[in-house]
Amino acid sequence: MEIYEILIKALGETLYMVFIATFIATLLGFIPAIIMVITEENGLNPNKTIYKIFDVVVNILRSFPFIILMIVIFPFTKLIVGKTIGTTAAIVPLTIGSAPFVTRIIEGSLKEVDKGLIEAAKSFGASTRQIIFKVMLPESLPSIISGLTLTIISVVGLSAMAGAIGGGGLGQVALNYGYYRFDTKIMIYTVIVLIVLVQLLQSIGMIVYNRFNK
Repeated sequence: MEIYEILIKALGETLYMVFIATFIATLLGFIPAIIMVITEENGLNPNKTIYKIFDVVVNILRSFPFIILMIVIFPFTKLIVGKTIGTTAAIVPLTIGSAPFVTRIIEGSLKEVDKGLIEAAKSFGASTRQIIFKVMLPESLPSIISGLTLTIISVVGLSAMAGAIGGGGLGQVALNYGYYRFDTKIMIYTVIVLIVLVQLLQSIGMIVYNRFNK
């Protein structure tokens, strides 16, 4: 197989892992972020116990080095997808590893919303749900988009690490074809593809950010 065919296939696997994992992580991270914003000390409905539970869980998940997380959740990965190696299997740890990061991003973005807007919404009799979805989320959307762009780029790096234990993608190409076979050319090409990919994702993220930041 030609080098470009190997790289194209690996790039497709990387994009598959990155976007599916980021999408699911965003869905999983959104709910805890909303709950934490509502129950924090200065939140809409403060509840110290609930906030602390979610805060501790998120911090614990964020503290795991990714390579260790992948190994620890092998049984869970096999339960979900029926195997522990491969591109689809790598999505499970990628999702779990990035979901707490997404939670913090959304939580931080929501907390940046002008308190005056929230108080104004309260004075008009808006419910907690209305304040979250009609005031806080629209106002924080540009910040969330910027944070999710960083998340996608981080997941690209994690996906390369996943290749070290059979996750597929560009990381596995760099390891199997470049490192183990001492093929410097493959290593260089892989690095170039990763750099271009990250720059492209960053540019797209900035375009979307600027479109909503008006």
